[in-house]
Amino acid sequence: AQSIGFSVTVIPVVLVVMSLAYFLSAYPVGVLSDRVNRTTLLATGLVLLLGADLALAFASDPVWVGVGIVLWGLHMGFTQGLLATLIAESAPAELRGTAFGVFNLVTGVALLVASIVAGALWDMTGPRGTFLAGAAFTMMTLIGLFIVRVRLGDRTHV
Repeated sequence: AQSIGFSVTVIPVVLVVMSLAYFLSAYPVGVLSDRVNRTTLLATGLVLLLGADLALAFASDPVWVGVGIVLWGLHMGFTQGLLATLIAESAPAELRGTAFGVFNLVTGVALLVASIVAGALWDMTGPRGTFLAGAAFTMMTLIGLFIVRVRLGDRTHV
C-alpha cells in the first residue's frame, strides 16, 4: 500500500476493513457449511485468497488495495471457522483438545515460516513478487485440495 501512496498511519484502517469483512462473512458461511459440501466452501475461500493476492500484487490505486483487503477478510470468513469444524468432526471426542492443540501448533509454525519467506521475498522482489508467490502457493493448495477430494470421493463429509 505504501508503494502506491498510502501512509503507514492507514494500517489500522486496513486491519479494521479486513476484520469487518471477516466478521460479516463468518456467520453466514458457518450456516452455509451445514448445508453444502465443505470442500467446496474451503475451495471458495482459497479462490478468494487467490483474488486477494492478485488484487494486491497488481494494485495501482487505493481501490484495488481495498478490493484485496476485503477479499482477504472474506477468505478468512470462509476458511477459519470451517477448518475448526473439520478438526472437531474429524478428531475422536477424547482427543479433540489435543487435535486443536496440534492444529494450532502446526499453524503457528507454518505462519512463522511463511512470514520469514514472505519477508525475504519482499526484500528481494517487493510487494508484487510476494503476493504473486502467495497466489502460486494458493493455487498449489487448490490443486492439492482437488486431488484429495477426488481420492476420497464421497466417503467424506469434506
